[in-house]
Amino acid sequence: MLVMLAGQVMVGPATADDGPFRCGSKIIYNGMTQADVFRYCGEPTSKTTEHRDVRSDKNRVLSTAEIDRWTYESYGATRVLVFLDYKLQSIQRL
Repeated sequence: MLVMLAGQVMVGPATADDGPFRCGSKIIYNGMTQADVFRYCGEPTSKTTEHRDVRSDKNRVLSTAEIDRWTYESYGATRVLVFLDYKLQSIQRL
């Protein structure tokens, strides 16, 4: 179920997943926790959080997923990191 939700989360105006990027000497990649990203990259330029219902095939609400978007702006590039339940799902370049 969460896999279906994760695919829906990444749809938006940003480009497709750009893969890993660097914070200092560390490489940031999908699957990392928010704690790891914060440790390597520090405080993001901005953060947003939303909650979405996770539904069954019969449209019954099973649970709620937390989706966080952290934006980092540096060296003329903007990256949006999308976390689903505290795990990095995508890195998007704006």
